[in-house]
Amino acid sequence: MICGVDEAGKGPVIGPLVVAAVKVDNAKDIENLGFKDSKQLTPKRRKELADLIKNKFHYAVEIIEPEIVDEYRRENKLNQLNREAFERLISKLNPKVAYVDAADVNEDRFGNEIKKGLTNQNDTDIISMHKADVKIPVVAAASIIAKETREMEIEKIKDKIGDFGSGYPSDKKTIKFLESFYADKGKWPKGTRKSWKTLERIRPIRTLKEFGEDND
Repeated sequence: MICGVDEAGKGPVIGPLVVAAVKVDNAKDIENLGFKDSKQLTPKRRKELADLIKNKFHYAVEIIEPEIVDEYRRENKLNQLNREAFERLISKLNPKVAYVDAADVNEDRFGNEIKKGLTNQNDTDIISMHKADVKIPVVAAASIIAKETREMEIEKIKDKIGDFGSGYPSDKKTIKFLESFYADKGKWPKGTRKSWKTLERIRPIRTLKEFGEDND
C-alpha cells in the first residue's frame, strides 16, 4: 500500500491551508486515470477526478484554519505546520510507503522529520521530493483532493463575506476586496491570515482616510 500527501493553500492571504493524503493498494491502480497536479486541471476536471478518488480510494483530509496558520507563521514555522499535518495523515492511513511533496528546501530532512513524527508503529517508508505532485500520480491525487477541499472552504467564506477572488496576494480582486473591507470596517474579514505582510501594505489606506489625507 502506498499513499501520497500534498497541500493546497500555503500562500493565500485568505482561507485555510488544506492537507490531503490518498492511499492505494498498488501504484498500477491509478495509472492512466488522468491524475495531474491540481494546478494543471480545469475546475470541472479537478472535481470529476476528486469524485473518482473519493469513490475508489482511501483518503484523509485536514483543514487548518487561518488562526492556526498565523500562529506558526509568526514563529516562522510554516514548514513545521505542513510536516505535522503530513505526519497525522500518514499515521491515519498507515501505508507501507508514503510519497510527500517536500515543503523544505532539503527534501531528505523533510522526509526524515516526518518519519520520526509518525505515531503508528509500522515501518512506513517516507519518500520526500520536490514537485512530487507532478512526478508521482498518487501525490497528484492528493493535490486534487486538497485543492478541491480548499475551494469548497473558500466558497463557504465567500457566502459569509462576499466574493474576494482567489484569496492569493497576487490576485488584484483579492487585494481590492481587502482594501475596501478594511477601509469600511476597520478590521479584516473572517478567514484572513493576519500574519501576512500583505495586510501591512493595506492598513495605511484607512489611516490616511481617517485623517483626511486621502484626496483621491
